[in-house]
Formats: sequence, C-alpha cells, structure tokens
Amino acid sequence: MPKAQAVRRLEVVAKEKPDIAAFRKLVRGKSGGANAYTTLLGLPSLKTPELLKRVASGFPYGVFERFQANIELSIESLAALVQIKRRTLARRKEEGRLTAEESDRLLRAARVFGRALALFEGDVDAARNWFATPAPALGNRTPRDLAATELGVREVENLLGRLEHGVFP
Repeated sequence: MPKAQAVRRLEVVAKEKPDIAAFRKLVRGKSGGANAYTTLLGLPSLKTPELLKRVASGFPYGVFERFQANIELSIESLAALVQIKRRTLARRKEEGRLTAEESDRLLRAARVFGRALALFEGDVDAARNWFATPAPALGNRTPRDLAATELGVREVENLLGRLEHGVFP
C-alpha cells in the first residue's frame, strides 16, 4: 500500500465512529452473523427472531438519528431513503418511536448500506459516495434512489454481489 493511502487509512480509522468500528470488527472477524449491519443503527448484532420482535414493536426514534449520524447522510436524504415524509418524521421524533413499517425500511437501508460499507472495507466516505453516484448497471440511477424500495434494494444488492466477486456489469 502506498504511503499516502496508508496515512489516509490511519486518518479514517482514527476518526471512526464506535458503531462503524464495531461493524468493521464484526465483518472482519465474520462473527456478527447475517445481521452485523444492525450495529450501524446502534443496535447489537441480533439474531433474527429478536430483530423481528424489535422491528414489530417499532424502533425508538434515536435509532434513526444514530444511523443518520453513522453514515453521515443528511436527515432529508435518509428520510427519503426510508420513505418518511418530513412532517411525519417530526411527529415520530415527538412520539419517540417509528412504526413497524418505518423500522423495517430503516433496517433495509442499514442492510444495503452495510453491504456497501463492507465492500469498501469500512470506508464510510467511499461507501456513501458509491451510494450517491449513478451506476450504469442500475440504469444510471443511484443505489440510494433504488434502495428506497424492496425491488430496488434487490437490484443494488445484486450489483454489490457482482462487485464483491469481481464480476463487473
């Protein structure tokens, strides 16, 4: 690794948020299971039955804020990604809890962003830039735009899988 890259890598790790560091550790050690991405929400890496219960009861609003801070997207961008209107989001903040459907969409966003973050070896800036850049393999749409729906997430995850395995579209 060239010296400039090594210095940048050290700078990235030095300013890394604790949830991102936890995610990187789980992914590197392959110990986080299939749900390691929940650390990006500030939640522990939960087994699926427990995660399903938490989604059904609705996440506390703070989970939305924690994910937004961890991935450094604007509140407006994240709200659009999880399809929550601004006024509804303000109401949820006041109430202190998201609905089950909103929690499920937030979890979906964390899952797909977690895959991108793993692809870029924990580099949040690179993952966020990739997420916001139009991709020819996605019809010149951004992964973030497509990730607002389940079908779109599947397309983004398919692309991430191809990139992980060196199968370029």
